[in-house]
Parts: sequence; C-alpha cells; structure tokens
Amino acid sequence: MRLVIADCTVDYAGRLTAHLPRATRLIMVKADGCVSVHADGGAYKPMNWMTAPNTVRESDDEWVVTNPKGETLTITIHELVSDVSHDLGVDPGLQKDGVEAHLQELLATDPAQLGEGMRLIRREFPTEIGPVDLLCRDADDRVVAVEIKRRGEIDGVEQLTRYLDFLNRQPDLSPVKGLFVAQEIKLQAKTLASDRHIDFLEVDYDELRGIERPQQKLF
Repeated sequence: MRLVIADCTVDYAGRLTAHLPRATRLIMVKADGCVSVHADGGAYKPMNWMTAPNTVRESDDEWVVTNPKGETLTITIHELVSDVSHDLGVDPGLQKDGVEAHLQELLATDPAQLGEGMRLIRREFPTEIGPVDLLCRDADDRVVAVEIKRRGEIDGVEQLTRYLDFLNRQPDLSPVKGLFVAQEIKLQAKTLASDRHIDFLEVDYDELRGIERPQQKLF
C-alpha cells in the first residue's frame, strides 16, 4: 500500500470527463494496482479512482494512470507533502455476517438457483486479493465468479470487478463472467453492473431455506 499526500489537480477522461481543482489530497495506490484519490471528508468513498488492471506512468510532477478500456486518470503534483509505502501482506478477506454466509452455503449446495445448468467448481475460491464467494461453470461451460451480499450496493460490484480483472488474467479460467447476487440490489449497483457487463440476481432468503411465506387469507 502506497500513501501519497500531495497538493494536486486530477483529470479523468473516459466515458465522460471530470476535473478536480487544485487541493491537498490523499492518493492511495494498492498492491493490486487500484489508484484512488481521497479528500479529508466525504465519508469513505474516493473522489476519483481507477480499478485494476492499470498502467501508471510516473514523473516528478505528473502521474498518468491508464487502463485497457482507454480511460485515463491524470494527477498533476504541484507539491509533494508525504510519500510512504507499507506492506500489508495477504488479507484473509471479509468475514461475512450470518445471512451472507448462509446464503453462500445454500447457493453452493444448489447452484442451479443461480441459473439453469450452473454447477459449483469451488466455494471461497482463493486469489491474491481475497476469496471469490463461489466459482462456478454455467450451462455453456464458461467460468462464472459469484459475489454474494445480503444487500447489494456499488461497493459489492467494485469488489467483483476486481476479482474479474484478476481471474481473467489466468489463461486456464479466462474468459470469466461475473454474477452479483443479493437479497436486494440497489438501482445504482444494477446500473454499474450492467455497464460492466456483470449479471445480477436477487434471491429470496426464505425460499432458499425452504420456508414458505405466509399467504394472505380472506377468512
């Protein structure tokens, strides 16, 4: 993990353009290649970012981050305040809450709930950036990476995107599709998933557990 504090301006060019005027910000570079720019406020989300895989061309006063999609993030350094790196080691991954863990277990037991012909390769498939919830093959024998959440939000789509970027670099697996699964998926997450050609599916926890919902009766 590299943490850079700098007086900088930031320009993004891709599907649209965006400009961050000059200010002091935190630039975070992760070991997997993700680059994000943060302000001292605005909760936890970055002001701009580029997910891996990326190429970073760095000079004394400018970073140019590009990805295979042709998007570019240009960070112009006006004054460098701090530049430190830390080796965080391999992360054990997120410990899921009871519902998420049980959803994963239920879908691993019956992967056909994810789609006709779906079959499990492995649960908690290990990667260097964390475990993929389920790795499956679909009816066309294509590998599918499945990320499972209780509540589907943008962060979950970002997480699955990172897994897909990593898995698609492995010739024995590529091409790998993505499937984002949750009890409820927010509209913004659906929009982002569609833009990144990731399928999504809402599942009913009680139905998976074999619990019938009470029927409304007139009498």
